[in-house]
Amino acid sequence: MLHSALLCLALATTNYAQFGIEHTQYGTSPPIYPSPNITGTGGWEAALEKAKDFVAQLTLDEKAFMVTGSDGPCVGNIAPIPRLNFSGLCLQDGPLAIRQAVLNSVFPAGITAAASWDRDLVKQRGVQMAEEFKGKGSHVILGPVVGPLGRTPFGGRNWEGFSPDAYLSGVFVEETVLGIQSAGVQSCTKHYIGNEQEIQRSPRTIHGTEVDAISSNIDDKTIHETYLWPFANAVKAGTASIMCSYNRINGSYGCQNSKTLNGLLKDELGFQGYVMSDWGGVHAGVPSIEAGLDMNMPGGISFTGGATSSFWGGNISTAVTNGSLAIDRVDGMVLRVMTPYYHLGQDVDFPVVDESTVPLSLFSRANRRYNYTLGPLVDVRAEHAKIIRELGAAGTVLLKNVNGTLPLKEPKNIGVFGNDAADLTNGQYSISISSGLEAGDYDIGTLPAGGGSGTGRFTYVIPPLDAIKTRGQSYGALVQYITNNVAIASGGLSSLSPTPLDACIVFLKSWASEGDDRTTLIAEWNSTVVVEAVASTCANTIVVLHGASPNVLPWKDHANVTAILAAHFPGQETGNSIVDVLWGDVNPSGKLPYTIANNETDYNLRIVNSTELLESTDPNAWQDDFKEGNLIDYKEFDAANKSVAYEFGFGLSYTTFELSDLQIKSAVSNPSRVPSSSAKIIPGGNEELWQTLVTVCATVKNTGAVDGAAVTQLYISFPAEAGDKTVRSLRGFDKIMLAAGEVATIEFPLMRRDISYWDVAGQNWRLPSSSIGVDVGFSSRDLKLNGKLTV
Repeated sequence: MLHSALLCLALATTNYAQFGIEHTQYGTSPPIYPSPNITGTGGWEAALEKAKDFVAQLTLDEKAFMVTGSDGPCVGNIAPIPRLNFSGLCLQDGPLAIRQAVLNSVFPAGITAAASWDRDLVKQRGVQMAEEFKGKGSHVILGPVVGPLGRTPFGGRNWEGFSPDAYLSGVFVEETVLGIQSAGVQSCTKHYIGNEQEIQRSPRTIHGTEVDAISSNIDDKTIHETYLWPFANAVKAGTASIMCSYNRINGSYGCQNSKTLNGLLKDELGFQGYVMSDWGGVHAGVPSIEAGLDMNMPGGISFTGGATSSFWGGNISTAVTNGSLAIDRVDGMVLRVMTPYYHLGQDVDFPVVDESTVPLSLFSRANRRYNYTLGPLVDVRAEHAKIIRELGAAGTVLLKNVNGTLPLKEPKNIGVFGNDAADLTNGQYSISISSGLEAGDYDIGTLPAGGGSGTGRFTYVIPPLDAIKTRGQSYGALVQYITNNVAIASGGLSSLSPTPLDACIVFLKSWASEGDDRTTLIAEWNSTVVVEAVASTCANTIVVLHGASPNVLPWKDHANVTAILAAHFPGQETGNSIVDVLWGDVNPSGKLPYTIANNETDYNLRIVNSTELLESTDPNAWQDDFKEGNLIDYKEFDAANKSVAYEFGFGLSYTTFELSDLQIKSAVSNPSRVPSSSAKIIPGGNEELWQTLVTVCATVKNTGAVDGAAVTQLYISFPAEAGDKTVRSLRGFDKIMLAAGEVATIEFPLMRRDISYWDVAGQNWRLPSSSIGVDVGFSSRDLKLNGKLTV
């Protein structure tokens, strides 16, 4: 019988993962069973009752296919059940745009959103993205992303997420989930958990032997304090679903790891939604179900195989019938799938799927086994270009500005250089690149988004060159330009006339995509030669970087490089966003959500990869021990007391600010060292973890001559008893617009969770008995006010 064979294979795989590990410093992933049931806590009680009524009407086979993806018009599909007036579920990529559609917007990427340090803008981004998904008939957004977190700067998908700082990522994933779901669309927060590189993220067959995916081996303290942290925020915000990752965690595949799914997510964090697999991330039948997986996507063993060739599907019915799988567990899975559907009102007048998705689908329409109601092509862009442009500018970080080079004062002879300045030349869709970057596949053309399933299909792009031409023409400026890097490097600047130029703006880019990791942190396409060539002839050279971050900047100290801006992935309004900053229509307020080192070699954490590993037939060869613990990004540099080019949280403005009057006030007297075991478990964990215990206040003043937004940051330093080598950790920030000379008071509420450490022996969050250091400033190394708090 097919089911029996698959079950035996799956059990063998699970046993190997649990007991066959030779190489790991952390042992195996402990078994946690059974998978907890949904309770509806967090305001989902009424929706749960509706889901129970729905489940009571299903046949066993219908239940099986309610949790198994099927072929259909969307990236992922749950088949309709016409007799119950259920039209199915449409799941679509991705975190910055509805990828499989046309006449939709492409928003700034997660890294840009994080660089804005702006809660309101990030939430608005979530709302407007969800409006577009809903208009196209998509019930579920496959996003936002907090895995990868960004453990190593070489990670190919870091740009889809927010920041390697767990706190900052936690804030922005929470705002994004709240924004998305306020518009009646389900968020699917991904990829859970420890998914920190693309190379060997899935198993591969080498000389006939299947070699397992890389195993992220993470200790209990680190997983709580760093990698689980932002997922807790997403759960607290009510995310409808969580996508489990391709990689293994401590030897067990992410989509059948009972410790992370049942133990951490559903039990400890009180997650009420459903766990969805990444596409092709299921390697077992019943064991993955028992381990906590609730939905198999896209359903088949292969991407396009459909549910007829699946570990799940009909095999679920067989397993229930032969007694190897309890029907209660299957009912619980369907309840988790349907409760957010009812909670968000998706059962009432939800738009049908836009027909434009069909020709873009993975699945052949000719082979489709279910009838989906399709609607006409809908333009869902509305007025969303405004927020895209605003957030693109807000997520631009001014790193260098010598003698007030910026904002520009209407220069009359402007030079624009670099392949990133031009319009797209190879089409408006950059899901992948099949051959080398240097071969010219994606040479000339601006880079407003990365590649892979997290990209978008552009209806238009405003390239930087076009926006600069428009701005220059508005006051009669001459704009000269060369966008061919090869020509610039070969002496092409000699063709310019008249010279010297008043301002030279160089646009560089760094590619990154799902499916591979970065091999360098220097912008590609001969960027260093391009900058040096321009700077050698132009005394006012301004460099703008688009794309993956961080990048190291070997030319940053060149005397003629007068300004540097990290502009990230701004989306379709990229040119307008950067012009707004360059000419001062927008005072830059972006701050680095990561650290820029002096050299690539200053980052200790690299991608696990080697010729030996790529050729190995050892099924368990790919291992990655997270020996650094919490010491990633700025925490790594601070612990080693290493100098950096630009620290975490850094970013210049066209005005100046000062801080004063630090105050630390206790909100609760004599709180217990650990949260009460009798306290309610709400989505996000023990409810007492989210209680404010301390409030820190400070005064900020705009001391400059122009209006601007101050981003004030609060860091804490744990005492030695916390057992952590971290020097300081971000635990609060506030972005506030101040007129020139204006003064304001800012408050940082610190919850129990913010000032507790994970006690491995006690398996609980614990407040330290000793005092905690408190620093407030404008970056992780520009700390103006210092104090201590004792709880």
